[in-house]
Amino acid sequence: MRGLVTKSTGSWYQVLGEDNQRYDCRIKGKFRTKGIKSTNPIAVGDWVHFEVEPDLESAVINTLEPRRNYIIRKSVNLSKQTQIIGANLDQAFLVVTLASPPTSLGFIDRFLVTTEAYSIPAVLIFNKLDLFSDEGLAILQDYKGVYERIGYPCYEVSALHGINIELLKDLLKDKTTLISGHSGVGKSTLINAIVPEYAVKTGDISDWSDKGKHTTTFAEMYDLPFGGKLIDTPGIRELGIVDIEKQELSHYFPEMRTLMNQCRFDNCRHISEPGCVVLEAVEEGTIESSRYDSYLSIYHNENNRM
Repeated sequence: MRGLVTKSTGSWYQVLGEDNQRYDCRIKGKFRTKGIKSTNPIAVGDWVHFEVEPDLESAVINTLEPRRNYIIRKSVNLSKQTQIIGANLDQAFLVVTLASPPTSLGFIDRFLVTTEAYSIPAVLIFNKLDLFSDEGLAILQDYKGVYERIGYPCYEVSALHGINIELLKDLLKDKTTLISGHSGVGKSTLINAIVPEYAVKTGDISDWSDKGKHTTTFAEMYDLPFGGKLIDTPGIRELGIVDIEKQELSHYFPEMRTLMNQCRFDNCRHISEPGCVVLEAVEEGTIESSRYDSYLSIYHNENNRM
């Protein structure tokens, strides 16, 4: 039977079969020897084929259909393990907060590079609008300006007070959307505002670290009553880049991509070469210095801009 993976707990997968029944499935061991190096060879959003076992209480996944796209991350700790956090997506939402907890520009840029690499349209959702002071609102406009100028849609919301939730519903309608962000940015509260009937568990911010406590411990797909599907993912503390060659990296920065092939040297790294139009654009301010800093950080495989 063919089905869609709607939940992944690491060792078990919930699959919605074409008969509209949900099955608890495991995978055959051979999946781990097919060159799939991630910790989860199957992810939420995957289409699979499975066989119901004789006891009829569980099933075994035996085939994974080719993915249209996916988002993958690498842990920046010593394990360097990779994890696919969602597959076959129409778009990805990154929930951003300027405080409680803060989301760094470096983290945003790493997420956007990943979506660019797999041709997934990305949207930035600036949450907790109700907490902003006048100074905070000014900083928010600066952040939005950085990304709107290079083509990324940005929206201001308050999940807690329902501000602009209807607008998000319009964006989500009839699409498969992955929602991601640091722990504590309000993903679960946002999902509850969009589909209250699901009552997704929410958690507080840790006082001592100003970082969110993990409330979503595994990826899960929700059917939206107005059409579409939403994949909730565990909070990400760091986002290491996976499988992007250094010479290709600038292709995934839209503002650099528009300058492609204009540098003096065809193999320009955009670091110190003479006649580099990217460096000229950074000096002139047409490429934001924060974005260029992220480019350098990723290029040199540094993880200090998390």
